[in-house]
Amino acid sequence: MRFQLVSHAAMAAMLFVAQSAHAQDADDRDDDTPIIVTGAGLEGTLPQELERYGHDLVMVSEERIENSGAVDVATALRTVPGLYIQPGSGPFSYVDVSLQGSRTQDVLWTVDGSRINNRLYGSTSPNDTLPAAMVERIEILKGGESLFYGTQAAAGVINIVTRSFSDEFGGRVDGSIDSFGGTEIGGFVRGSAGRHRVVAWASHNQSDGYRPYSAFQPSATDRERGYELWSVGAKYQIDLGSDFLLNAQYQHTESKLDNISATRTRESRNDRNEEIASVRFDYVGNDAVQLFLKGYYHDWDTAYVQILNDVTTGAPIVVYPPGTYWGFEDYGINALAKLNLHRGLEYLVGYDYQKFNGRDDVLLIGDTNEQVHAGIFQVRTTDDLFSRGRLAAGLRYNDGNGARKAVWNVSGRFDVTDALYVEGNGGTSFLLPSASQLFQIDPCCEQGNPNLEPEESLNLNISAGGDFWNDRISLKATYFRRRIDNLISISFDDPAFPEGLYVNTEGRVKVEGGEAIFAANLMDGLNLDASYTYTRARNRTSDLQLNRIPKHLARGTLAYSPAEQPFGGNVTVNWVGDVWTTATGFGRLNYGNYAIVDAGIHVFTDRERRHRIGFNVENLFDKEYATRGFQSAARDDGSGRFLYYARGVPQSFRLSYSLGF
Repeated sequence: MRFQLVSHAAMAAMLFVAQSAHAQDADDRDDDTPIIVTGAGLEGTLPQELERYGHDLVMVSEERIENSGAVDVATALRTVPGLYIQPGSGPFSYVDVSLQGSRTQDVLWTVDGSRINNRLYGSTSPNDTLPAAMVERIEILKGGESLFYGTQAAAGVINIVTRSFSDEFGGRVDGSIDSFGGTEIGGFVRGSAGRHRVVAWASHNQSDGYRPYSAFQPSATDRERGYELWSVGAKYQIDLGSDFLLNAQYQHTESKLDNISATRTRESRNDRNEEIASVRFDYVGNDAVQLFLKGYYHDWDTAYVQILNDVTTGAPIVVYPPGTYWGFEDYGINALAKLNLHRGLEYLVGYDYQKFNGRDDVLLIGDTNEQVHAGIFQVRTTDDLFSRGRLAAGLRYNDGNGARKAVWNVSGRFDVTDALYVEGNGGTSFLLPSASQLFQIDPCCEQGNPNLEPEESLNLNISAGGDFWNDRISLKATYFRRRIDNLISISFDDPAFPEGLYVNTEGRVKVEGGEAIFAANLMDGLNLDASYTYTRARNRTSDLQLNRIPKHLARGTLAYSPAEQPFGGNVTVNWVGDVWTTATGFGRLNYGNYAIVDAGIHVFTDRERRHRIGFNVENLFDKEYATRGFQSAARDDGSGRFLYYARGVPQSFRLSYSLGF
């Protein structure tokens, strides 16, 4: 209740400030765009620096997020080339992720550079606590990124960048409603006073949801998956002089997320409580030395409740009483220094410390703890050495929980002409087993194996691309490859473990594929983006594609947003090719081969483009499709098992309004 009062007060303050600011004469401002003070420190610019040295970086802008009508981060990411991302049951739900043929657990998620992956379950993403209203942009690094980001970045990094600082006072208030009874209200405010800069945001999202499964048994009485989520956050920066900056950041989220199943569910819900906090010190002004030092803290707690119906009588059966706990705590220190000691080369030296502890009383994982120390070193060429090329090589040494492992990375980019370039990124990674893979003991599910070895992989990404016809046409082609040893999977070969046992797969697993990206500015304000990705992910002893990794992906977006016109629109097509999964009693099934079309229009109702009205349609043609593959469960009448799947979002409409100030 206290948190809700604080959130209401924060949003009320934003509304008041917005109306006050809007009442000012528009001529008092030089233009409509605030002067944004972007992160000048090493951490804030690391993805862009890696891109200069041959790493594949994709940026999802604030405008694209807004035009998509997304309410959560997963929806905002659906147009990224090479990224397959499917929320299991609509917004703020678990997602399946495959980045250039990876599995979900191979991708690291960060918020402003702070890691937020759940080490209890490698497959659990943070999408259920990240509203789109807090996002300034999203940065996606493709390929192995373990050098700077650690063990869980084996296939890439998704970095959510929250609202940035501004030297000018301003902000925005947003609200929307959708055809499933969902509502969203949020906003942010920012500004500066002397040496101090502040930005704050708040949002509230709720919905009764939709029917998440293709089939239900009569014993399931709760058949809609709803959610309610509150989020508030703030950043503070003070200029200490002589190019020293001190930054502090805090975000708090509370959510109630239905977690129903296709049989017997009367009530099943995760009540989440998440805190993300960090303090960072930056020194940015010396050409010879730049550095940052950061401490972070991430606490993620769930109070779970599950009440089932008796199949015969319908009487309630309390399986997990309200408040049953599962959660984790993750905190650590990051430090990085960039040294330009002489012409031609620069050096990056860093240290990471992470400590994790967690417990699950639902899937019965006991207290687990781990800590990791890591040292980082990279050497780079500068433009003084090569005017058209940049090369980098680095080494990271990890020491934690008895596992000592070094990984390396080399990368480079060469500008063949002013328009054409080639780039590459290669190296090694290793992925520690999650707590559930090691220690899970619940009789309902696959069993943990404390003898698991870490996965080890060798990664390679090579690209060629360029900008042509006065930068109106952009082309890029990429070849990617990963070779994985000791891949962790589930085996059903041991009759002592009928629900499966986590094991290291015998033989190497090879992921290989290609990606083609095309972008064109067809005319003023009219842009076309398209991509195609092919992935072959197989064990060397098998001809079968790995489960839940699509073989083909294609995306296309046509967007019209002319600078001189008060309106715009966009249409996006997402096509998913073959994707396979295995359901008990039914074998291996294909749940891919479908296309989803989304569309949106927006209009600014005033000359200053402060008032924006948007209308978006998700799944325009109401396509029925599966998001996480087929599953099976026992029938109520005991006659065997039935087959069902998690449904993608049906056709839905969203009307939004925003006021900028």
